[in-house]
Amino acid sequence: MLLADPGSVAPLVHLFLALLLDAAVGDPPLLWRLVPHPVVLCGRLITFFDRRLNRPERSEMARRLRGCFTVLAVVLAAGAVGAVLAWIAGRLRAGPAIEVLAIAILVSQRSLFDHVAAVATALDQGGTEAGRAAVAHIVGRSPESLDEHGVARAAIESLAENFSDGVAAPVFWTLLFGLPGLFVYKAVNTMDSMIGHRTPQYRAFGWAAARLDDVLNLVPARLAGLLVAAAAAVTPAARPGSALVTMVRDAGKHRSPNAGWPEAAMAGALGLALCGPRRYPGLVVDAPWIGQGRARADSGDIGRALMVYVRACALLIGAIGLAAVILWWRR
Repeated sequence: MLLADPGSVAPLVHLFLALLLDAAVGDPPLLWRLVPHPVVLCGRLITFFDRRLNRPERSEMARRLRGCFTVLAVVLAAGAVGAVLAWIAGRLRAGPAIEVLAIAILVSQRSLFDHVAAVATALDQGGTEAGRAAVAHIVGRSPESLDEHGVARAAIESLAENFSDGVAAPVFWTLLFGLPGLFVYKAVNTMDSMIGHRTPQYRAFGWAAARLDDVLNLVPARLAGLLVAAAAAVTPAARPGSALVTMVRDAGKHRSPNAGWPEAAMAGALGLALCGPRRYPGLVVDAPWIGQGRARADSGDIGRALMVYVRACALLIGAIGLAAVILWWRR
């Protein structure tokens, strides 16, 4: 987008409209019952390579090399699909609508809100067991060991991290490289979520996917943290100053080089302590706490986190719209 056509207003307008569409509609469940979601198709390709190349009898180096090949193949496939779709959109009268729909499908503002809000509802109406079942849809850790406060923290952490992975980063790479950049980023992020784990099964095979995902999220994660802090400034009872201080002080404590930035900002904004020790399938992580607030989060804190999240998304959409207006005015 910006690198390919830096003087054009249209890409910014398309992105602005796509973000509004996703915020309003999200992912219609009926549609994805009829046709597979693009991320699901990408997941099937990753599973294909995983089953054939990631065999336990192979050496760690052999599995790492095969993981690198998998990343290369999936990235090339995703980039090709994005490039072809962009080429088609550039030659049809309905091209702008195609581009808007493609972006809206691959940005996760509304679906993330709905999934996290469902955890708060489950805790309020069904208690801890219902909360565990709801949070299992959005976290990779084992929910069986979580109490009510652990469920609430997990939902808030997922909201903050996925604001970066599912909203800020897709927007960032779409701004730079258009649909090919968006498709490549989503493919890499999907690989990281599926095979980028530090378990014996994936430590070698998923190494390349995890490292590339780290690189692609370096800038977006920090921007997401700043957006969370800015959103806290316009959210009742949130703490923008604490969000910034906690982000700078505690982001580096996270085991991920990127997730700590939005999570620390959210912890500071809400006066919570997030992260801490957690259990994943086949792995126990003795992680430090992020933030100096209370660890006993509840469904009300999830609601406050969602208020910050909605405002962060609104700030991002507003920034895109403002950039489009400024660019149009200067033409």
